[in-house]
Amino acid sequence: MTTSKRSIKEVLVRVIILFVGLTIAHLGVTLFLLADLGADPFNVLIQGLFRTIASVTGAKLLTHGYTHVAVSLLIIAVLLLTDRSYVKIGTVICMVCGGPIIDFFTWMLGGIIHAENPFVMRIVVLALGCVILAFGMTIVIKSDSGTGPNDLVAIVISDKLKKPFGIVRIVVDVCFVLFGFLLGGAVGIGTLICAALVGPVAGIFLPRSEKVVHSIIKKLGV
Repeated sequence: MTTSKRSIKEVLVRVIILFVGLTIAHLGVTLFLLADLGADPFNVLIQGLFRTIASVTGAKLLTHGYTHVAVSLLIIAVLLLTDRSYVKIGTVICMVCGGPIIDFFTWMLGGIIHAENPFVMRIVVLALGCVILAFGMTIVIKSDSGTGPNDLVAIVISDKLKKPFGIVRIVVDVCFVLFGFLLGGAVGIGTLICAALVGPVAGIFLPRSEKVVHSIIKKLGV
């Protein structure tokens, strides 16, 4: 079923489900960032760009979140020029809202979780962030209203090459880490854990998230 054939009510329900998943996923991303053991792969790239731009231009109003939005919109622009079937209303929501959500959670949790916390606590936060991120992103994907930047890239490549999403996600994450590191992004044990595990963990969550999303939509009669 394509989005154009859905009722307005179904589209709204799917977008709400997507936003819930988006918020959950970016809570996981924020935990990665605050644990200060290396960002998740996409945000290694964002950190690298943010730090490079800030150091060159001295832009004081530039934030991690704004850089996240700018890169996400660039990905949307590329897809609109190549295969616009992947760009949906939820895609735009993910791209535009993801960065500000990270900024919000960073402000809310920054005083509790930071680099001065004991290493064991930060590892626990990191592991929790990995699971939360994987779970949230599967809800976003199964809402079928669009998805976030790194997931979107992995989905497009997975569809085009007919390869398993989990494996493709690992390759995409490694590429983001490489470019981000070269630009000065924070790479650490958390980055390696995320790059190796989030894709496969998401693969485990995907069928379960699909059942939950379909159940919600069915119960709401849309």
